[in-house]
Amino acid sequence: MYKLKPKLFSVMKTYSKEQFVKDVVSGIIVAIIALPLSIALALASGVGPEQGLYTAIVAGFVISFLGGSRVQIAGPTAAFASIVASIVARNGMDGLVVATIMAGIMLIIMGIFKFGSLIKYIPYTITTGFTSGIAVTIFIGQIKDFCGLTFHSSPVETLEKARECFASIATLNWQALLVGAVCLTILIIWPKISSRIPGSLIAVLAGIFMVKIFNMEVNTIGSLYDISNKLPSLSIPAVNFSTVKNLVPDAFTIAILAGIESLLSCVVSDGMIGSRHRSNMELIAQGAGNIGSALFGGIPATGAIARTAANVKNGGRTPVAGMVHSIALVLILVVLMPYAALIPMPAIAAILFMVAYNMSEWREFLSLLKTSPKSDIIVLVTTFVLTVVFDLVVAIEVGIVLAAMLFMKRMAEVTQIAGWKYIDEEEENENDPDRISLRVVPKNTLVYEIVGPMFFAATEKFMNIPTEKNINAIILRMKGVPAMDATAVHFLENVVKKCKKNEITLILSHVQEQPMSLLKKAGLNKEIGSENFCANIDEALIRAKNLKKER
Repeated sequence: MYKLKPKLFSVMKTYSKEQFVKDVVSGIIVAIIALPLSIALALASGVGPEQGLYTAIVAGFVISFLGGSRVQIAGPTAAFASIVASIVARNGMDGLVVATIMAGIMLIIMGIFKFGSLIKYIPYTITTGFTSGIAVTIFIGQIKDFCGLTFHSSPVETLEKARECFASIATLNWQALLVGAVCLTILIIWPKISSRIPGSLIAVLAGIFMVKIFNMEVNTIGSLYDISNKLPSLSIPAVNFSTVKNLVPDAFTIAILAGIESLLSCVVSDGMIGSRHRSNMELIAQGAGNIGSALFGGIPATGAIARTAANVKNGGRTPVAGMVHSIALVLILVVLMPYAALIPMPAIAAILFMVAYNMSEWREFLSLLKTSPKSDIIVLVTTFVLTVVFDLVVAIEVGIVLAAMLFMKRMAEVTQIAGWKYIDEEEENENDPDRISLRVVPKNTLVYEIVGPMFFAATEKFMNIPTEKNINAIILRMKGVPAMDATAVHFLENVVKKCKKNEITLILSHVQEQPMSLLKKAGLNKEIGSENFCANIDEALIRAKNLKKER
């Protein structure tokens, strides 16, 4: 159970006043970074600006308190923007709350049953594909506010938004475009000037200054949304079986995304501080944090790589920094939230443009297209296109199924069941240097070498093993078989039955641990006979040779 112990409880044993000061300073700096990002990501998700802060406050505190990482900073992230907006459009806020709570429960179950290590089995092509796809959806979704366009409808899907942007190009607001361009320029240049003060904060202040001083006709958060500086309060959603049933795919997607992104953030931060996270405890914390966020008016949350990296760079080394970040955001919410009404929407769009660019991984995407096998390219492009054209739920479901099918195809292709080549004495060449390595196979004995995993996609190759009556013994050399599944066992049972029917002795050579365990469970070890399980091929050949004497 040690691995299910939160990191906070471990680090407090050696905690010092010096580290407390560093954690407090880092937590405050990260809170300043999180403020405009949380608001921007909430708006991109189709919810109110304060709900982004609720997420960072509640989920951020819970995940830091219970998490398996020393430095993880959690909150709303761009990965959830499209899926959250889709759920809100289809099922309203109550639907989002239910889906997030369900995802939280899934994450807790995954952590309890130690699924943390299984997240790594989701192919890199899928994560890159949907991450790049999300970046495109965020970019397209922000063109309206960046250019100050007036839409004639309220599109939800990404392609619909793109079409509406073209249809509404005549309504372009040059003042909004100017504000957005200035803010975007600041976001690009500022990191080269200072790494201490976040560029997003400078961009927001510059945008407010431009709109106010020059009295520009540009939409602000206050002109489009009602701003609240109230603290988050507990709210229980209305739940029924039909709603739960319809939201299962969305909840699963949220859970998978939260798991992948949080553990990826943990791995990155481990490399920065030379530590090791507890993946299963982190999943439990993510689950608890998402449940808390949903119940207190927030949206889905996960570990934020950029904010976690900022925490590390500013001296944060324990979960206390993440908890301080949440407490600082509470003070910001109460004191400064009314001023968020002044933030121009083009400034928010510029921030999200940079978020989309940073998460697009376009260099890695192109590298995969150039260097990957065709099957991986198919998975990558399919996941990317489905994310943009449909949604993340469809993309992940299809991507995982497609990747699994292509992987099984590759495994089936490398699994070989080949018979040995038999050479008569008169064919032997005494000058052949390989002659000394040839083994003598008893008469009427066939030897088959199996290389690769024996599973359902490769079982058809068992059909190539002949079981005619003129054969005395069949040897299956299984040295190269690391694993087998139930379908392979079933086909092997059929081979055993045919051999028994034709009075052929089946001998298995060098059966590894996992296949042997399955054979014992199926009772095949008794059917074949313990004397017909040999440690190596030489013993198997001796066994076949002695069969004549026994008969």
